[in-house]
Amino acid sequence: MGTAYCINEIFVKPERKRLQDSEVSEELARYEAARDKVSIELHALQTKVEQQVGKDEAAIFATHQAILRDAAFTNKIRKWIVDDRCSAPAALQRLLEEYTVLFSKANDSFLRERLADVRDVVVRISSHLSDMLHSDMPPIEGSLILVADELLPSQAVNLGNIDVSGIITQRGSQTSHAAIIARSRGVPAISGVRGILKQVRTGDTVVVDGTAGVVEINPDAEVLSAYLKLQREFTDLRGALAENRDQPAITADQVPLSIMANINSVRDAQTASSMGAVGVGLYRTEYLYLTHASVPDEDEQFQTYVEVIQASPGQTVTIRTLDIGGDKTIPYLGHMQQEANPFMGWRSIRLSFEHPEFFNTQIRAILRAAGACPDADVKVMFPMITTLEEMRRVRLMVRKAAAQLEKRGATYRRVPLGMMLEVPAAAVCIDTIMSEADFVSIGSNDLVQYLMAADRDNPKVSHLCQPLSPAVISVLAQIIAKCNRAKKPVTLCGEMAGQPRAFVLLLGMGLRYFSTSPAFIPVLKKLASSITVKDAERVLRRVQELKTTNQVKRYMKQQLQELAPGFNVMETV
Repeated sequence: MGTAYCINEIFVKPERKRLQDSEVSEELARYEAARDKVSIELHALQTKVEQQVGKDEAAIFATHQAILRDAAFTNKIRKWIVDDRCSAPAALQRLLEEYTVLFSKANDSFLRERLADVRDVVVRISSHLSDMLHSDMPPIEGSLILVADELLPSQAVNLGNIDVSGIITQRGSQTSHAAIIARSRGVPAISGVRGILKQVRTGDTVVVDGTAGVVEINPDAEVLSAYLKLQREFTDLRGALAENRDQPAITADQVPLSIMANINSVRDAQTASSMGAVGVGLYRTEYLYLTHASVPDEDEQFQTYVEVIQASPGQTVTIRTLDIGGDKTIPYLGHMQQEANPFMGWRSIRLSFEHPEFFNTQIRAILRAAGACPDADVKVMFPMITTLEEMRRVRLMVRKAAAQLEKRGATYRRVPLGMMLEVPAAAVCIDTIMSEADFVSIGSNDLVQYLMAADRDNPKVSHLCQPLSPAVISVLAQIIAKCNRAKKPVTLCGEMAGQPRAFVLLLGMGLRYFSTSPAFIPVLKKLASSITVKDAERVLRRVQELKTTNQVKRYMKQQLQELAPGFNVMETV
């Protein structure tokens, strides 16, 4: 519960008040200073990307420089500041709105891409202005609820020191990456609430019930009292569960489990340790790129990986190579280009194969970091592996990177290499592909959306992306059984691993390695101690007889209440 703060896509709330005559010159100077900083930033980016990735990929920054220096672009901003007394952020927002209307009338894909370029330039200028204005921004009393059209993963990571109690977005879904980051920090978030910015104003009192997926705007005293009671119950349960962080994860019949954390940063690794994780089952390296001002070079990556390894529980960490694409884009790899189906397009390992030297830089940095931490348990996995040929190609590239380090005389260490199973084709052929993999990690977020042919970030079809769907349960049971028979370690590291109902079913399937948001680790430990493997297997057998997702949900809600009373409060809709 808290006070709403509505933000636009630039992630800065433009000040709409008119400037005083005495403020105009200063505002123009601030705009020019921000524009000059962006120009320097773009030039440095172009040079670095050209050196590390390629000339074609660096060309995007020349385009952005041209937009930045475009006379029409600059003159509009200056005119609105001088004639209409707009603040620079408000003028930039006005310009973006005008261009959006203009370009939306065109069917030409080239023009739509140019709009994305204009937006990127506006965001860059605005970010520099926000740095200057941050101290002048109006304070919000009490807890802050962010309300936005959409939060990009890089923006969600960069929430930084802002004390956010809840997030509501018009776009996205329960498994969008911005929602995942919010969840990892224990922040209630609701995505896909169409029209919310038309209903909420900055200063409104808002309740965000992330469990039920409900938003209450300016609730009356009775409703507020009910939610205060629910909040206290939830907080008390979470506090009680946190007390088990030093206890091992073990079922009621003494079967040991490994419950690990999904992380994006050193801070997340520290949180994982404080929440009682036994290791990091998924370190998403792409957030280093998403939050980096330019291309992180090998030494920068090496230093970050060492810090993450050292901060991880037991120095146990599985590092996933760059997983860019879908809703995570970086311009210096050509991702300003539009794709009809980005989640099924040029992304993840496919992008890494397209830029082998760029990919090798990351692999070398990881191998060096493993070598610098000789007592650590470091593994590397590769996203979106679809075929046996891809896994073989990955192994070849790792050997090449190791040879380069040998030639250089650098300290490094060979590590186990695994695959992230997200593609149905890989699930069908897992027997063959895992012959080249030391371990398997199931990425349930993408696997579910690919199985259901439904974009998880599209509110119109995201309801199909249900981890408790009979189809999903059937496929996962087969994957886990095959990995166990082949004696290949298998982990599930999607958001499904942190959901109590799904956890019981996965346990019944024979899964013993789970990786989830750090905030859910105490919940899973307590849940595991409340049930036996025999109970989980019995529940799974009954679920496999059910025909619909709703039947599975109802049955699992009832079973969870019987096996572990009180845990339904930790479930989402």
